[in-house]
Amino acid sequence: MKCLSSLHKLFAALIVALIAAACSSVDCPLNNTVYANYQLKGPVTRLNDTLTVTTARHGRGDSLLLNKMYNAEEFTLPVSYNQDEDVLYFYTGLLKDTVWMQKTNRPHFESTDCGLNYFHTITGIRYTRHAIDSIVINHKDINYDASPKHFHIYFKEYRL
Repeated sequence: MKCLSSLHKLFAALIVALIAAACSSVDCPLNNTVYANYQLKGPVTRLNDTLTVTTARHGRGDSLLLNKMYNAEEFTLPVSYNQDEDVLYFYTGLLKDTVWMQKTNRPHFESTDCGLNYFHTITGIRYTRHAIDSIVINHKDINYDASPKHFHIYFKEYRL
């Protein structure tokens, strides 16, 4: 009888161990897209115009990223993972600027539960100068950390 009781205890312990081993403790991010953070600097730290940002999607037209944001002081935009350069169109009032952000795409693997994600290193920035005066790379690494401001963007004080 004691042998049967010990066998039941062993079987119960084995079941508990299997259930515990089946549970995963990996915390996958809810959103696997990483974002670049922009902060206005210089004489214009709050944009009194509306700001709309779109991006070129190869062979599929433009995609709206930011729609008519008013009083912008800072904003975030998603970063693509399948090309080495993102092309962004900034619309402020009646003016349009094009921004080319060059970057490297680094695969980031946490676990098979989470899948493959991409982090980026900014390697360069070019832009037209209709409403934008300049853009400075402040923090070149883009990953899950949403706190750093990656770009300081300076808008012209006097725009048409």
